[in-house]
Amino acid sequence: MEAVIERLVDFCVNAAGKIAAAAAIYFVGRFIIKKLLVFMKKTRGYARLDPTVRSFLDNFVKAVLYIVLFISIINVLGVPMASVITVLASAGVAVGMALQGALSNLAGGIIMLVTRPFAVGDYISDGTNAGTVKEINLFYTVLMTPDACRITIPNGTLMASSITDYSVSGKRRVDLSFGCAFDSDIGMVQKIMMNVMYACDKVEKEPAPFARYEGEDEKGMLFTVRAWCDNADYWDVYYDLRQKIREEMVKAGITSGRLVVVSQKEEGTHEDAEAD
Repeated sequence: MEAVIERLVDFCVNAAGKIAAAAAIYFVGRFIIKKLLVFMKKTRGYARLDPTVRSFLDNFVKAVLYIVLFISIINVLGVPMASVITVLASAGVAVGMALQGALSNLAGGIIMLVTRPFAVGDYISDGTNAGTVKEINLFYTVLMTPDACRITIPNGTLMASSITDYSVSGKRRVDLSFGCAFDSDIGMVQKIMMNVMYACDKVEKEPAPFARYEGEDEKGMLFTVRAWCDNADYWDVYYDLRQKIREEMVKAGITSGRLVVVSQKEEGTHEDAEAD
């Protein structure tokens, strides 16, 4: 009986020692990982990296370091690594099937890092969601919409979509289509549109603004308006042109029939109709 108790005490002492050592390794390891990540972010090479690469690298290095920490803790606890590898191999197929989506997202993140279809800070649309890229993680890409909503999109889904990058050139074109009555003076309408665009400080003079008669429909004549501006000024120019062209046409007496504005926005086709 005494021998059993002695063995039990030895086992508890040994187990307590291993648990204490594992806990110490965990807290010390976590502290070291945080310091290493901070040190990595302060290096010159890291500062030269593209924000997209930095975001992905942060998550990748952090994941690798925590995996190393986990293996160290397992080893200190006395679990044979051969047994751990055997268990992982046996569970690998089942885990792989369960994590198909996650692995697809991981692969998508790696592909985005290599192909670079867009970067952090770009305004993009995948046909369903649109926003500014704030972060590219191992598994997800985070967008921030103009109304301050956060959208998290799986990388696998994003890579399987057609992505439109509105920030790639630094400039964007505002496209508007105005309609007015059949009896309107084409030359006057075109002159009003051009004057409004040239008077707008945020409209680029090169490429030059564009205003042309485009045709007719069953309700009246149609005019196309195009103006280039900086990405940051897109929505200001978009709404300024809509309002000021409308105001100037009313001042010029172009009030008969109907005046409709049809515009193409990231979310899809948007139409506003006004009766005069």
